[in-house]
Amino acid sequence: MKPLSQDVVAVRGGGDIATGVIQKLFRAGLKVVILERRRPTAIRRTVALSEAAYDGWAKVEDLTARLTAEAAGCLPVWARDEIPLLIDPDGGSLKSLAPDGVVDATLAKINQGLHPGLAKIVIACGPGFTAPVDAHAVIETWRGPELGRVIFQGRARQDTGQPAEIKGRSLERVLRAPQGGPIRHHRQIGEMVEAGEPVFSVGDLLVRAPFTGLLRGLIREGLEVTPGLKTADLDPRLDVDCRAISDKARAIGGGVLETYLFLRKNRDEP
Repeated sequence: MKPLSQDVVAVRGGGDIATGVIQKLFRAGLKVVILERRRPTAIRRTVALSEAAYDGWAKVEDLTARLTAEAAGCLPVWARDEIPLLIDPDGGSLKSLAPDGVVDATLAKINQGLHPGLAKIVIACGPGFTAPVDAHAVIETWRGPELGRVIFQGRARQDTGQPAEIKGRSLERVLRAPQGGPIRHHRQIGEMVEAGEPVFSVGDLLVRAPFTGLLRGLIREGLEVTPGLKTADLDPRLDVDCRAISDKARAIGGGVLETYLFLRKNRDEP
């Protein structure tokens, strides 16, 4: 069996949940590469390595992602103990990368071309996938007692469309675009916002905080949003660290790492 440090794992997506997955794999010593869209729409941008797609690099806790032009450029990035990010939403670089594992952590809730033939180990996070048809395993992303559970036969729970309740707040925690157009910020991630204060605007329409809370996420300023798009995340807890990977992301990341190591061990055994 080759050393774990030689394994390459491609993670589709670099949002806040994907970043929790990436951290677990990175800390285990694997060579991780992120495949992202050209203009990611992460809400919790302070804990999303996908921001490297805009700024050329991004740092979250002990992780640094570096925008890389092509698959061949991954080697020097790995040598610096950093994580390359390729603009490659369709996975065209997988042929060149020849990864040992592929993880779909986009949480898109639909299968966008994932199948078990992409690598020796293919793992999907959340609903929209069936194991072992779409991936060798699926990780439960529903916040509850089964969060992070590994599923080798079947599917994760279907998306309810309703955010988890925190201090009695659920649907109102998510602020959505009232119309299409470029978004303009009135507050910043990490600020405490009073009920009724403006958070952002799209064109001539203001979106105000429905309750007093901490602005935990806000889509990048200037992006063209569509009507109803999730655009901001308001948390009724005022002591949340907006620069720390969430417990949910860590739990899902733990499930991915557990799965990868389990499948790797079993597949390399004679």
